[in-house]
Amino acid sequence: MSLQLLSEHACFGGVQRFYQHDSAVIGLSMKFGIYLPPQARTEKVPVLFYLAGLTCTEETFAIKAGAQRFAAEHGLAIVTPDTSPRGANVPGESDYWDFGVGAGFYIDATQAEWVRHYRMESYIAGELPALISQALPLNMQRAGIFGHSMGGHGALTLALKYPALFRSVSAFAPIAAPAQCPWGEKAFTGYLGTDRDVWKRHDASELMARAKAPFHGGILIDQGLADKFLPDQLNPERFEAACLAAGQSLTLRRHEGYDHGYYFISTFVADHVAHHAGILRG
Repeated sequence: MSLQLLSEHACFGGVQRFYQHDSAVIGLSMKFGIYLPPQARTEKVPVLFYLAGLTCTEETFAIKAGAQRFAAEHGLAIVTPDTSPRGANVPGESDYWDFGVGAGFYIDATQAEWVRHYRMESYIAGELPALISQALPLNMQRAGIFGHSMGGHGALTLALKYPALFRSVSAFAPIAAPAQCPWGEKAFTGYLGTDRDVWKRHDASELMARAKAPFHGGILIDQGLADKFLPDQLNPERFEAACLAAGQSLTLRRHEGYDHGYYFISTFVADHVAHHAGILRG
């Protein structure tokens, strides 16, 4: 399985690249971005996986967040996968902005229409790390994960499911209890069926409630209080309570005036990169 380089851009002494490859797990061509800091010229560097939110692509974070400056300072690579398969041609997959294309929810679907291609969990936690660790100067023993909104859900759940792979985790405005919100109910019903006990296996608050404080460096979450999705979709207080019950150190910062978008993310992204660097390079 080979990587096809689509574009390359010098950036803060390193390089921002975008690749395409044929995915055996997804059964389609997939794209991802990666920022390689200047340190990657002489060593295998720690790596951060960033999972973007609904409607986004592999380019969104790389273009909007301004994280490369801080990744270069700390010597971290940042990988930005796409948010769903493209070209699966499942009937209705483009009918909604919050389900189907651009909305893979970082889970493996089990329902008949979706099960062949919508396998983002296996892609993010299995195929993609294996592929890039062979082709690029990355130290996969020092990997972390973070994300935004739907991607925040993905980061928290995948970190809890695969603590041997992801040593650090953080999130911006995550969907922290998807089994208890409209976005999650719609996605989980479509991809997983109607059994709510199955949904709990992909809900960060439910997973944390049964965890044993696996992240000794703590978890960082930033949430804007002017976020229009906060009242009905995000439920950070549920994850906060689950962390307290599990004895998991959590820093949940609530910010007046900040909304759900990339102005918010770009304001606090330096803190997230530093959080991961302290753990992965510590």
